[in-house]
Amino acid sequence: MPSRADGYAPCPRGGGRVWGYRTIHAMPRRDGTDPPAVSEKAARRIMGGEGPRPVCPKRPRRRSPHRGEPSEAPANLVERDFRAGAPNRPWPTDATRSAMDGYKRRPSPVIDRFDGMVVSRRLSRSPDAAMADGMPLDAIATPAPGETPTARSDRGCHYRRPGWFHIREEHGLVRSMSAKGRGPDNAAAEGFLGRPRNEFLHCRDWKDVTYDELHGRLAAYLTHHNETRTKKSPGRQSPVQYRRSLGLAA
Repeated sequence: MPSRADGYAPCPRGGGRVWGYRTIHAMPRRDGTDPPAVSEKAARRIMGGEGPRPVCPKRPRRRSPHRGEPSEAPANLVERDFRAGAPNRPWPTDATRSAMDGYKRRPSPVIDRFDGMVVSRRLSRSPDAAMADGMPLDAIATPAPGETPTARSDRGCHYRRPGWFHIREEHGLVRSMSAKGRGPDNAAAEGFLGRPRNEFLHCRDWKDVTYDELHGRLAAYLTHHNETRTKKSPGRQSPVQYRRSLGLAA
């Protein structure tokens, strides 16, 4: 078998020096000649002994978002049952990202599963501590005294910071996290994030719209979502209208 001074096998017909022992073993068959009287193992052994090998980069190792987790994850208390018979029970939260005109946006809301109301929201250029800690701090004014909502999130590192632990302990929030690699476990939050994409973000020209302008428009949309956007489940009422009909809001 021919070899090169640099130790790599030549690859005819523009192979790019990426052929391994299986392809080298099968090449005579493709040329219409009789196959060699050696097995694939023999071809591999010859290539290993003579030195030629394909220049195939190693597949990059996928970085697991769960490696080096800063703390033990809490139990998955909610499972996939996001039904709520009263406000301030499960509070799913998540963050998403999209590229705008020269910058990236990361909205992150806290949702009340009772009626889909946006309890709090943050918009950030990066998933930083201000975004992660600001959401529960904005939301804790909603529950009545004695209520202990369950803050439901995925296993993102910004939900496992010491700031979250302190907020939970100080305000009595119950933490619940989805299992590793189980997107449906946090489907309530992820499903909500798809709604602003369709109704607010997509099919609009965002060229030359600054980050501050986007922040104002998104706040206006979420206000519309809470107060005037109707839903089928509560009888074609908005979350605010639904709570007023139940005597839960003024």
